[in-house]
Amino acid sequence: MWFFRKKESPEFYSFFRNTLGFTPRRVDLYRVAFTHKSMSQNAGHGHLINNERLEYLGDAVLSTIVAEFLYRKYPYQGEGFLTEMRSKMVSRNTLNMLSRKLGLLDLVHYDRSQQGVFKSMGGNTFESLVGAIYLERGYNFTRRVIEQRIINLHMDIDELEHTGWNYKGKLIDWGQKHSKKISFEIVRVIQPTRHDRKQYEVRVLVGGEAAETGIDYTIKAAEQLAAENTFKKLNPPAPQKRS
Repeated sequence: MWFFRKKESPEFYSFFRNTLGFTPRRVDLYRVAFTHKSMSQNAGHGHLINNERLEYLGDAVLSTIVAEFLYRKYPYQGEGFLTEMRSKMVSRNTLNMLSRKLGLLDLVHYDRSQQGVFKSMGGNTFESLVGAIYLERGYNFTRRVIEQRIINLHMDIDELEHTGWNYKGKLIDWGQKHSKKISFEIVRVIQPTRHDRKQYEVRVLVGGEAAETGIDYTIKAAEQLAAENTFKKLNPPAPQKRS
C-alpha cells in the first residue's frame, strides 16, 4: 500500500529542504498530508485515510499565524483592515496560486484521471501541509516556516494590500452601469465526508443569465469567488502592445 512505502522520491525531500528549510521526521504524517480524498485508503471500520482532517487543522493554524503576522506588521491599523488582509492572504485563490508556485501539486497523490475536477486541491493541500508541520513541530516552528519561507519569499504583501478585494461590490457597480441585474444563487451544497467541511457552490446571474461560479466553505466566500471570476471575464485585461 502507498502509505507504507519505505522510500520517498528525491523531489519529496528536495521540497522540504529547499522550499521549507527542514527535513521531515514523521514522513508518514506528510504522506497523509499529500493524499487527496480521491485516493483515500481504508484503514478499517469505515475510517478513510486522506488529508481532509489535516486540512481542517491547518486552516485554523494558518489563519492564526497570518492574524498574528498582520497584527505585528500593522500596529496602527484597525480590525476591518486586518480582517480584509487576512482574507486576501488565506483565500482559496491565493493558496491555490501559492501551491502552484511552490510546486506542491507535483507531490500530491490524487486520481489524475479527474485532474480538472479538483479546483481547490492545491490550496487544500497547502493547509494540510501546515497541519502536518504543526503536529510534528508545534506552533512556533510552524509560524517561523510560514513567515520566513512562505510569506516573506512568496507573498507580495504590499501588492495584496492594494489589490481590490470586494469583487462582489465591483460586479454590482458594473451591473448598475450596464443596466444588468446582478444576483447570486446557490447551485449546490457539497456535503462533507466524515471529516471534511461543507462547501457551497454559488453562481452569478448577470441579467438573469448564468455566468461564472465559485466554491468555498462559506456562502459569502463562494459569492466573492464567483463574483471575481465573473468580473474578470467581463473585464479582461487589455492586450499589451508590442514595442
